[in-house]
Amino acid sequence: MPDRDDEMYRAAVLYYVQGESMDAIARQLGVSRSTVSRSLKQARDTGIVRISLTHPRDASSDVEQEFSNRFGVRAQVVSVRESVSDVARLDRVAKVAANAIGEAVEDRTTLGIAWGTTIDAVAAHLLAKPVRGCTLVQLNGAANDSTTGIDYVSNIASRFAGAFNAHSVLFPVPAFFDYASTRDAMWRERSIMRVRDTQRECSLAVFGVGSLVGGLPSHVYESGYFDDEDRAAMARDRVVGDVCTVLLRENGSWADIEMNTRASGLTPVQLRRIPRRIGVVSGRAKARPLLAALRARVMTDLIVDDQTARHVLTLA
Repeated sequence: MPDRDDEMYRAAVLYYVQGESMDAIARQLGVSRSTVSRSLKQARDTGIVRISLTHPRDASSDVEQEFSNRFGVRAQVVSVRESVSDVARLDRVAKVAANAIGEAVEDRTTLGIAWGTTIDAVAAHLLAKPVRGCTLVQLNGAANDSTTGIDYVSNIASRFAGAFNAHSVLFPVPAFFDYASTRDAMWRERSIMRVRDTQRECSLAVFGVGSLVGGLPSHVYESGYFDDEDRAAMARDRVVGDVCTVLLRENGSWADIEMNTRASGLTPVQLRRIPRRIGVVSGRAKARPLLAALRARVMTDLIVDDQTARHVLTLA
């Protein structure tokens, strides 16, 4: 294994730093061209090589600048053909987001993640980064009356933790409690207080935006978290989506929505205490909940596909 790591490193230096061709590297290392190609791919996959792009300031897109002007967020708009499927669109946005998250994580980062379809897609594209002393913490509970949510969330969390060699802290509570009083009592339990203390230490948060309708189904709306009575209550409260399973109206309000008294996720006020907050959004059906999230000021950074971004600006 040490010899293999050395070979990957030497190939990466020759290719990325010295600008040698694969054929020239193969001759220098005494291996085949295909071996060099595999070594370069493995060097990227294992974090030996990390590719960083810098967008020229004067080439910033009008859409990204508009998001900055209107909402005060740093937006990275991902160009995707309109004909691309929702699954492929999400995959392309997730790749860009995974790279951005990798650049943002540093030594001793406490990273909070909210589970969901989008963050699951992001986790699949994370590359290893050799950082030290990092902690990963779950930002919202995942249990409901038919599942603990542990398998789903732990799979996402383990990929994030593995990429950054982080200690993982899960949040073993329901996404929504049956009673607000139960949540209040649970918040006084020492084991839960420890997790919530870790959440408050976050320097970086990553989350998607849930949508009630259309496009790829948001996990929380398709996996038994709401019954008919809950859905009727959300309709009465004009809910368009959620962030960290805290429900939002299109105008960004949330505090007087009854179901939020039972939600386990961080509220917009609590999220805003985290210095950097990366929202990842894909699909036109997410435009209204994304607008709600922007109005609630839960994000400092946004990674979004171009079609959704333009639709948000039209709605705004």
